[in-house]
Amino acid sequence: MMTEPRPWLINEAGTEARRHAPATLRNRQVIAQVLRDILPDSGMVLEIASGSGEHVVHFAQAFPHLQWQPSDCEPAALHSIAAWTAETGTANVLPPVLIDVEQEAWPVRHADAILCINMVHISPWSATLALLRHTAALLPAGAPLYLYGPFVLHDVMTAESNMAFDASLKARNPAWGLRDVADVDAAAAECGIVRTGLIEMPANNLSLVYRRA
Repeated sequence: MMTEPRPWLINEAGTEARRHAPATLRNRQVIAQVLRDILPDSGMVLEIASGSGEHVVHFAQAFPHLQWQPSDCEPAALHSIAAWTAETGTANVLPPVLIDVEQEAWPVRHADAILCINMVHISPWSATLALLRHTAALLPAGAPLYLYGPFVLHDVMTAESNMAFDASLKARNPAWGLRDVADVDAAAAECGIVRTGLIEMPANNLSLVYRRA
């Protein structure tokens, strides 16, 4: 029987490796619905910034025909991912790897799809640019990059809750904040990556689907 995981507090390793990110329970089902239409029929899916690991085990169970490669830049996250994988007995999740998106070389040389959930707004813009560059190098033509989180649409009024969230992020770190979809599109295009989808999600989040040209 599973013990109750501790809340996701990345700086508190404690004795229990598993962490719980409450947002994963709210969004994993709706994200999986989008993924069902964009993921390949076979191959390996690389998740960047896997966090607690709850997303990757849920998606691996929902899509057992795919191999899943979780990653994160925080050692505590890697411990949590491994603990969730072990306790759920999810066989198609590979051991998590340490990836800082801005590092020159990644320990993964190829992927058939890449997911990045709730990272773009809580990292510097340079991290998004690095993610796009590596995506262009790792994905074959036509393969998807999936981004999820709160974004700004240039011609659509931003929800007040998102504006407040953006202000709180920038107060914590001036390099953080909600990104304009048009800016992400332009940066992706420079890497040979084209957006093919935009899906409105609950709680004023968006799913952005890009594909390697």
